[in-house]
Amino acid sequence: MKDLVSSWVESSARSTLSRLHQQIGVAGLAAAAAVPGLSAVFDQHSAAVRDILAAGVEGSAAVAGAVLLAGYARGLLDEAKTKGWTLRAPADLSAWTTSDWMTARLVGVCSLAATIDDRPTGNG
Repeated sequence: MKDLVSSWVESSARSTLSRLHQQIGVAGLAAAAAVPGLSAVFDQHSAAVRDILAAGVEGSAAVAGAVLLAGYARGLLDEAKTKGWTLRAPADLSAWTTSDWMTARLVGVCSLAATIDDRPTGNG
């Protein structure tokens, strides 16, 4: 039963990350490839998220990276929603250079999601 629950949780997490990638990651990462300096901004956000998840979540070594990352992204989106923020990719390349912190952080999450190893590394 534990494996079934773990599989469902990981599947749900991957779905969340995939949806986020389609909503903002694709456009953001394309903009990063086209606009000098933007890649560095998103890389800094990716590194910060990676550090938060590695150091700030007790027992994180036993949880798939996708689960941690999706939980972090959901938390960001929930908090942003309470403040009236709406998930939307900037309309053109120049708008990406002035995008807000939340947008940059979520693109960083998408970038990190493409590189994570989903296998848990510990026993619990």
